[in-house]
Amino acid sequence: MNAIEQFRAHTRSWLHENCPPSQRQAIPEGELVWGARQVTFPGEDARLWFERMRDKGWFCPDWPVEYGGGGLNPEHNAVLESELRRLKCRPAQINLGIWMLGPVLLEFGTEEQKKTLLTPMARGQVRWCQGFSEPNAGSDLASLKTSALDAGDHFVVNGSKIWTSYGDKSDWMYALVRTDVTASKHAGISLIVLDMNSPGVSVAPIDLISGKSAFCQVFFDNVQVPKSQLIGPLNGGWNLAKRLLQHERTAMSKFGEFSLPTHFHLLPLVQAYMPAPQGQAQHAIVARAVASAMNEHAYNLTVQRMGEEARAGHDVSGLMSIMKLVHTEQERDKFEVLLDIMGHHALGWDNDAFSAQQQAITRGWLNSFALTISGGASQIQLNVIAKRVLGLPDVK
Repeated sequence: MNAIEQFRAHTRSWLHENCPPSQRQAIPEGELVWGARQVTFPGEDARLWFERMRDKGWFCPDWPVEYGGGGLNPEHNAVLESELRRLKCRPAQINLGIWMLGPVLLEFGTEEQKKTLLTPMARGQVRWCQGFSEPNAGSDLASLKTSALDAGDHFVVNGSKIWTSYGDKSDWMYALVRTDVTASKHAGISLIVLDMNSPGVSVAPIDLISGKSAFCQVFFDNVQVPKSQLIGPLNGGWNLAKRLLQHERTAMSKFGEFSLPTHFHLLPLVQAYMPAPQGQAQHAIVARAVASAMNEHAYNLTVQRMGEEARAGHDVSGLMSIMKLVHTEQERDKFEVLLDIMGHHALGWDNDAFSAQQQAITRGWLNSFALTISGGASQIQLNVIAKRVLGLPDVK
């Protein structure tokens, strides 16, 4: 048995012993575990799984051990990911910092920043949010106006961010700010991190039609941010932002892989709500459901291929944009099929006459439209793919 197979055998045995059976199922709504200063768990099994993965260093298995990671090389990390999928293990925690900011810090952060920011991240001790979009700077992100003025040993931040997911529950934010108002809009931007408990930070939740919303608007009123919390070069934040967004799209492209709350398996629901289709219209719905399930399976296989290519050293940045676009559009289409299949069962909102699953699917359908916007709207993704992947010219 070679070293890789030995590691696979060890990993498989460890997961069987340490991942409770209840943590090997799709995550019901409300049972996500978020890394945070004050972590809350839906049950004892979730706590055990969190602590065991944390202590193993497998929240960040491919990060260096000195920053709280597992120190795995790409081959071993690929084995771990495949074994987690095989056993259908839930993510032991959800942490936007690990998915998005962490890789940027590993590449561009100072040694002190890596030690002070990565280690708590890798132990699930900090909940992060992203401060990018603004009321007048969404798709045209480089038009952002939130300012960070030089005040000696610190910046003074004023402005606001919008569509900040879980801003009201987060401990820290990574944010793009304008540090040079005289430079061109792309050249005067910097990336900073700040404590959400800093004086002058206030958060207002934003309600959505789905009845549940993670979105917030965050306001900054003369917030002091130490210069040690500038990531990368001053006025060099745009290049870091592009790198971070690549990691964000990679994370979003994997949502289906982890069976997050919006993930419902189509074919069992077809059997439950349409056991014996009669007539051409019903057969057409079933055909759409089968096609959607096939697309989803093809998508998951492509995610695996993308990971293998990345580990082999190939550039998969273009594929990341494609996968984010495809997955969110597929999710929206899937919910459209689900609602057609369920008929009047999909009309539930907050009523005992409808099951929790039925109401979750209805809310998931509404939320699927938001997913086509978050992380880069589908229209913007199409432009990115056209320019950076296909090399098409700008339309004059």
